[in-house]
Amino acid sequence: MQIYWTKINQIIEETPEVKTFLLDCPKDYTWQEGSHLHLALKGFNIGEKPNRSLVRHMSISTLPNEQGVGITTRIKEQASEFKTILKHITVGEEVALFKTHTHVPLKRENKNIYLLSAGVGIATFRPLVLDYLADTDQVAQIHSLNIDSSGDYLFTDIFHTNPDKNFHAEFVNNRPAYYEQVKELATDKTGLYYVVGSDEFLVQTIAVLQEQGITSEQIMLDKHAHQLPDFLPVGENAK
Repeated sequence: MQIYWTKINQIIEETPEVKTFLLDCPKDYTWQEGSHLHLALKGFNIGEKPNRSLVRHMSISTLPNEQGVGITTRIKEQASEFKTILKHITVGEEVALFKTHTHVPLKRENKNIYLLSAGVGIATFRPLVLDYLADTDQVAQIHSLNIDSSGDYLFTDIFHTNPDKNFHAEFVNNRPAYYEQVKELATDKTGLYYVVGSDEFLVQTIAVLQEQGITSEQIMLDKHAHQLPDFLPVGENAK
């Protein structure tokens, strides 16, 4: 396993609780849209075993052509040790990147794509949308639906409806409105449904989709293969 140590180049306050950390891109480091990584803070690998409290699984919110590895995360007032350190970290400090993988790349299969996210989960979809807006080939359209009870919606400079590109962006601030809209979107029985958020959010959104007849094969999750059976039924139950 290769560990890339790199410096924080910029810290952007997206909302009062959400920050984007732009990291210098290490030499020979690359990724594609929909990627995630392990972000580790200084001291995580001191001692016989890694200090897991200083490591977190994070989505990359930028594309390689943006000249930086972006990590967007919510940091609440009452935060974990990891988030507390991030809250006070400064430009120029070092962090480590490793285990970069992609489970939710943009599928170009001439189908409609629906991006369903909760809160800061929309950061996973930012690179997919940028990739699509730059090249719409073999994607019929994209519809993004994000629920954020804070009302401080993220990346509205990108996530806004663009009819010329067949891109529609929608934000809601409560669960009933979100689930009603998911049901409406799920009338498309051939679309692809990407879902990003907490495990509870995944389970509840998948239940709504499958009640509307959407199959497991149409649902894309940012999860390892061995985790998928915990969320997506297979066989007879996947109807």
